Amino acid sequence: MFFKLLRLVLMFALVLAAPLSFDASAQGLGQAPAGLVADQQKILQDLTTKTDNFDKKIQQDGDDDATLVDIRLQLEELSRQSLNSALAFRTRLSEINSRLEQLGPAPAAGQPPEPDIVSTERQALVSEKAEINAVIAQAQTLSIRISGMIDKIGNMRSALFRNLLTKRYVLSDALSPQVFSDARDEFGNFYKAVSSWLSFAFRFKFQAILAATFVALGLALVLLVGGRRLFGRVFEADPSNEDPSYLSRLSVAFWSTLLPTLAVGAFLGSTIFFFNYYNVLRGDIGLFLNALATVIGVVFCVNRLANAALEPRLPNWRLIPVESGPARWLVRLTTAMAVVISVNTFLSVINDKMGSPLSLTIARSFVATIVVGIILILMAMLRPFKARDGSWRPWPAWLRYLALALGLFTIIAALLGYIGLALFVSLQVVVTGTALVTAYIGFLSAQAIGDEGAFANTSVGRWLSVNSSYEDTALDQLGLVVSVAINVMIVLVFLPLILLMWGFQLGDIQAWAYKLATGINIGSVTISVTGILSGIVVFIIGYFLTRWFQGWLDGSVMARGKVDTGVRNSIRLAVGYAGVALAALIGISAAGIDLSSLALVAGALSLGIGFGLQNVVSNFVSGLILLAERPFKVGDWIVAGDISGTVKKISVRATEIETFQRQSVILPNSNLINNAVGNWTHRNKLGRIDIKVGVAYGSDVKQVHAVLLEIARGHPLVLKNPEPFVLFSNFGPAALEFEIRLFLADVMNGNIVQNDIRFTVLETFSDQHIEIPSTPRAVVEPKHVKAWPTDDDKIEADFAEQERAKAEAAAEAKRLSRSGRKAKKPDPD
Repeated sequence: MFFKLLRLVLMFALVLAAPLSFDASAQGLGQAPAGLVADQQKILQDLTTKTDNFDKKIQQDGDDDATLVDIRLQLEELSRQSLNSALAFRTRLSEINSRLEQLGPAPAAGQPPEPDIVSTERQALVSEKAEINAVIAQAQTLSIRISGMIDKIGNMRSALFRNLLTKRYVLSDALSPQVFSDARDEFGNFYKAVSSWLSFAFRFKFQAILAATFVALGLALVLLVGGRRLFGRVFEADPSNEDPSYLSRLSVAFWSTLLPTLAVGAFLGSTIFFFNYYNVLRGDIGLFLNALATVIGVVFCVNRLANAALEPRLPNWRLIPVESGPARWLVRLTTAMAVVISVNTFLSVINDKMGSPLSLTIARSFVATIVVGIILILMAMLRPFKARDGSWRPWPAWLRYLALALGLFTIIAALLGYIGLALFVSLQVVVTGTALVTAYIGFLSAQAIGDEGAFANTSVGRWLSVNSSYEDTALDQLGLVVSVAINVMIVLVFLPLILLMWGFQLGDIQAWAYKLATGINIGSVTISVTGILSGIVVFIIGYFLTRWFQGWLDGSVMARGKVDTGVRNSIRLAVGYAGVALAALIGISAAGIDLSSLALVAGALSLGIGFGLQNVVSNFVSGLILLAERPFKVGDWIVAGDISGTVKKISVRATEIETFQRQSVILPNSNLINNAVGNWTHRNKLGRIDIKVGVAYGSDVKQVHAVLLEIARGHPLVLKNPEPFVLFSNFGPAALEFEIRLFLADVMNGNIVQNDIRFTVLETFSDQHIEIPSTPRAVVEPKHVKAWPTDDDKIEADFAEQERAKAEAAAEAKRLSRSGRKAKKPDPD
């Protein structure tokens, strides 16, 4: 009965309070959520329309790999937008679910009905939740559809790549005389296009061309002159150096390839950029100029790498130990192969833009692959080494056979009609081979720089050693940093280049970089490179801010406030630990790591602490207690067991004590908390020292007392209040024992005062004829032991000779006894 009455009271109160809450909820249900649903529905409709357009475009341009990559990137952006639309309702759904839990379920049949206002609100919330779920389902459906289209694009690109490598062409049509007429017509059309553009450009855009050219030339001049002044010793071989180190040769080969190539690339890129900026280029000429810049860059890079590795003019700087004549031929053949591939690439751009016949494209690619195959065979058959007897030796077997196999494979594939496969292999041999060789030289150079003491022997290291305060250890650590930086730079530069050469598009690399930066999901864990780097940067910033705040607080605030040294040390340590801990927490949060996920790790650590880290935790807690209670501080003279010395440092794990013998003793904090510790300078440095003095029996003890008291009062470091005191302490077995008790303002001067007073006591007692007895000691005469023979070998030899003589005499006597004869007596003298 009571519960029924209570329920009626609650329902009545709910009816009274419902209008206000309903009005507020009605405003929330009828305005903001309805607008949110409408806005997201409009966004999803726009995304669906764009998706339909992309679907049509995939069907139309399914043969263009670059177009497919661009579509895939835009589809991935649409997928992210659709997911964001679904996430926009997260807050509102949480509010609706929370409100529905407050209202509770609808009353079952047979129970008293609830107020209409409650049922109306519940129905409104359920309706709104259904609308939101419908929009979320629409967004998820669109995201699934986009994912299917992305997978379809991947399959289409794979099919295009396989078709490129496996498609077989008929060579009879490509090698017919008609090809020459097609080539002549193609050249004529290309000439007309270029000449018409030149006439237009020089007539209407001459000033823009002149300005763009001068700006590009100025940039090139700055790069060349500045690069040679700053890095001349790095990427230029020194002819006067007859025996350069391996590191120097590697560095010169790598940087003499990379830096000039980057300079030429910057010049070509700036030229095209300024031409586009001044609207000098039109569509087809822009494509031609971009292709020409790529050709020039590739040929220049290959030529620089070949010259840097082989050095035909400087044999001492040669990385590969070949003779000068073969080195020149290798440079020529390598450059010729790069020229053939680059020119073929440039002509392919012209053919694609001008709609050349297929036979002309096949003939061009066929000739290029045959030439590349022949060059590879010639390089394999070259004999670059000379033996001691003067005979020429070929390449190592594996390298020779690899070059022969690539050359024969390219020629055979081209002859069989697989032009795409042959051209792909030729392109990879030139471009990918150049990139891999350059990267390999760079890795070797970085490894050599990272070796112990290697960086200090470089020109940069010697310059830093002369012009800076870096020591050998700092230079060695700087060499490790430079080594890591070079490795990272090589990966960032050459990995995208190699991927582009292997058929990947720039959009692929952008997509991978975006996924790597935003996060890679491995199960329930998301790894984000950007998040990790952000967390590291935040922690480093927090760490240095903490150190700066420590220095400012200690040097400016507490030092001006004349705060005690021990208090300053305690506050500085506490601020440092708190700041580093806070920086670590903020860094972990910035890295995207959920701290709640570390609960399991914390539990495991707690278990480990309970078993194996008891002493560590005990010392840590003891250190906190020492910093808080401050039973001693830095600079105090303490005595802990057998250890006596000055406190130098108090940390959370241990305390450093420097003894008076200048020995540093590291004491765990738990020992200082659990055991008795004496502190001579706890509150002040006032202290008492005791000096024991003994005089002979029969001395005037009153006179001795007066003399000792006068000596104690006469020392300048002895305090007058409390005044010195002389105690007649004992009747000793050999002397009358006195004890001088002195108080000093600084007990650290105790040894000095004791030393001075003892000297004064001896002088005064000598003048006053007061005897200081000494304990008699028994005189023990040393026992003289017979010295051990100095020549043991001679004694052993004499003893062996005596034993041999005795044995011979016994043997002679035995022989005579057997023969019945007596031994002759010796003749008398």
